[in-house]
Amino acid sequence: MTDNSDLRAELQALTNRVGMLEDQQAIRKLHYAYGYYIDFCQYDEVVQLFADDGEVIFLSGIYKGKAGVARLYKTWFQNYFTHGKPGPEDGFLLDHFQMQDIITVAPDRKTAKGRFRAVLMGGVHEDREYKPEGLPDQFYEAGIYENDYVCVDGVWKIKRLDYMVQWQADYDKGWAKTKAHLQPAVEIYPGNPIGPDELLPEPRLTWPNRHDVPYHYAHPVMGKAFKPFEE
Repeated sequence: MTDNSDLRAELQALTNRVGMLEDQQAIRKLHYAYGYYIDFCQYDEVVQLFADDGEVIFLSGIYKGKAGVARLYKTWFQNYFTHGKPGPEDGFLLDHFQMQDIITVAPDRKTAKGRFRAVLMGGVHEDREYKPEGLPDQFYEAGIYENDYVCVDGVWKIKRLDYMVQWQADYDKGWAKTKAHLQPAVEIYPGNPIGPDELLPEPRLTWPNRHDVPYHYAHPVMGKAFKPFEE
């Protein structure tokens, strides 16, 4: 016969498991929403997905806090892609497909980590008058995210978005004959008005160079190789 304490413990364990599944779904929705807002150059919405102390790692640079995040998405991307206006823009394509997510929620359900793959198709229609300088007319891109998330007053937000470009390719040449048009950051803000607040110790060289993207999770068959969260 099961006593009440066993039932309470089982109920608590089931409640926690359901809560973690709900957390995973909320984080998946958060990141997918990020992808859709990026597609349509809606950068105000993108910035609001981040925690106040959130940050972005992009092209070997770290953009820190809401000010740094806004500098990346609004001062740089919005001015570069859409002349400072909210998108979408006629004749401009920047579609990000988000997939292959692996999400790990911490035991206390206050933080989480997520790995996603992005595949991007971008470019400018020949009838569009404005073409961002240095952007290919038609291109592909792929990258991997290893992100941190935080639950703030019951709402999941992006704590640290780390996007590692894996390759870029002009549509007509393909990846075999293309070098990435994006290159590592070399100067920080304010010397560079759109630069990061800090540079990574070692620059991440882009395609055709390849680099490892460390996994936040243990091998699913070999077992727990390391601790993604402090216990």
